[in-house]
Amino acid sequence: MLQSHQLTFAYSPTKRFSFPDIRCNDREAVLILGKSGTGKTTLLHLLALLLRPEKGSVTIDQTDLTQLPVSKTATFRAAHVGIIYQKPHFVSALSVMDNLLLANYLAKNPQDKNRARELAAHLGFADHLNKKTHEMSQGEQQRVSIARAVMNKPGVILADEPTSSLDDVNCARVVALLREQSEQIGASLIVVTHDQRLKDEFSNQVNL
Repeated sequence: MLQSHQLTFAYSPTKRFSFPDIRCNDREAVLILGKSGTGKTTLLHLLALLLRPEKGSVTIDQTDLTQLPVSKTATFRAAHVGIIYQKPHFVSALSVMDNLLLANYLAKNPQDKNRARELAAHLGFADHLNKKTHEMSQGEQQRVSIARAVMNKPGVILADEPTSSLDDVNCARVVALLREQSEQIGASLIVVTHDQRLKDEFSNQVNL
């Protein structure tokens, strides 16, 4: 389960954000909507502790991330949080398989090639595991991002604008994949977007 409480963050004295509290139980999904400039990505980065809040707390599985020492933050995040960025970030020199296994390595888990193959087969890129990520289409890269995010069976999946550049068919497919993976591993799913097509797909919504 993920919950946040009274989160605030400031980039400067004139650019400050105060966010509504978020609560998302295991296997639940929350859609966070907002126009550009409302702090959607900032909130997602606070929930992942890629940014530290000025005030407030973020709790995942009864651990307050804001109280973790810096030395333990990255390892906890790698083990408990799967992040799907708006634009995929891969290590270009590595194969698709090795990009997936990198998620295990960063979480200090054994490298699980069988799970990587299972996810690749399930998400439809099993034939591309030996390719470099730049040799894949945008849609294929997005599926690799989803697979990498759930390699460690995280308690929380955070998705930043996962459908904004997709047509309606692929938009529906990505939403289905995210919800399916959340259900399978028992994770809380948080999606931040300005994509109004997703409003009908999620009953739990927060507007910024």
